Amino acid sequence: MDPKKLRALLAAVRDKKASVDQALASLAALPFSDLDIAKVDHHRALRCGFAEVIFGSGKTTADVLRICESALEHAPCVLITRVNDEQASALLQKFPGAVHNARGRTVRVGKPQKLKSKRRGDVHVVTAGTSDIPVAEEALETLHAFGCGAKKHYDVGVAGLHRVLKVVPDLQSAGAVICIAGMEGALPSVVGGLVACPVIAVPTSIGYGASLNGITALLSMLNTCASGVSVVNVDNGFGAAMCALRIMRD
Repeated sequence: MDPKKLRALLAAVRDKKASVDQALASLAALPFSDLDIAKVDHHRALRCGFAEVIFGSGKTTADVLRICESALEHAPCVLITRVNDEQASALLQKFPGAVHNARGRTVRVGKPQKLKSKRRGDVHVVTAGTSDIPVAEEALETLHAFGCGAKKHYDVGVAGLHRVLKVVPDLQSAGAVICIAGMEGALPSVVGGLVACPVIAVPTSIGYGASLNGITALLSMLNTCASGVSVVNVDNGFGAAMCALRIMRD
C-alpha cells in the first residue's frame, strides 16, 4: 500500500472526517504488488473474505515462485493450484514445510488460519468414482488452505446406489456437500434429494465419447430435479471449494 494514501486515510479517521466503514471501503480497493508478470492482489481477503490463490497452469516456474513470495508477505497461507512437477519441486525447495498434493496438483505454503464458522458440520467432498478423485483432492486442498474442516467419501456413485446410501447419515450432518461426478453426472441429484444442506455439483471430464469431456455431466447437473443444487464448471474442484467456503464462513 502507498504510505502517503494510508496516512491520509488514517488521519481522516482520526480527525473524524471519515468513518471507520468508509475507511474499510477505501482499503478494500487497495493495493496490489506490480511484478510486471503479475499484479498480486493483497486485499482480496478484505474484499472477498479469502486471499488470492495462484493458478499454476500456463505460468513459468519462476513466475509461480515470484508470485508466491509476494503473496506470502500479506497472507499466512498461499495455495497454488494446477501445478506441474517442475513447479511443485521448486516450491518445495524454496519453501520448506510446503505441502504438495500430487493427485490434486496443488501446493500449499504456510500455515492456514482456522475458518470462523457458525454453521454446523464440515464440508463433505463426495465422488462418484475413483477417477474423480483428482478433482476432489483439489477441492479438499482448497478447503484445508483456508482452515475449513472437511471429510471425504470416495467412489460412492449411482452404479452401486447402496454405496451412497451407506454414507447418507454422515452427509446429513454436513454444513455443505461438494458432489463430484463424471459419466452422466447423476450423483448430485441423488445426494441433493437426501440432505438439507447446500450441494455444490462438479462435473468431471471422465467418461466415454458421448460424455463430451464433461459436457454431458454438466448439462445433466444443470437440469437436476433436486432443489438446492448449484453447479460449477467442468473439473473445477477449486471453484466448488470456494463456493463452499463462502457458505461456511461467518
